[in-house]
Amino acid sequence: MKHGVSGFKLKRNLASRRSLLRNLVTSVIDAERIQTTIPKAKAAKALVDKIVTLGKRDTLHARRQAASFLMTTDSVKKLFDKIGPRFSQRNGGYTRIVRLGWRKGDGAEICMLELVGSELVKRADERRKRKEEKLKEMREQGGEAPPE
Repeated sequence: MKHGVSGFKLKRNLASRRSLLRNLVTSVIDAERIQTTIPKAKAAKALVDKIVTLGKRDTLHARRQAASFLMTTDSVKKLFDKIGPRFSQRNGGYTRIVRLGWRKGDGAEICMLELVGSELVKRADERRKRKEEKLKEMREQGGEAPPE
């Protein structure tokens, strides 16, 4: 029986498990969505939620706690500048796990761990880029840019 035992071992020792989870959380903050196996995603989901909660607080202490866990300074900046304010009105449930199928090599079940709302951010960025490209083409052809 599993009395009082919690957490995921992921068939790793303590140091490599901690390193793996820190890298997964940093990647989720940077890219807003990653592909990984189901057990790794379930283990990282709780940690991502805790880090996003730190990002919502935006105090010096919270910044130092996040910087001690995340691997890059760029991810810390993105957490407090973009992700924290985006989830300021939401109480938990910042991540989603979407099952994608099985990996061809070893048959492991693959999923996508993503921040909720990241698909809207990605689509908005794509629309903005297309609009900028269209305006640039019109200016190069000598036409006037339409009023915005």
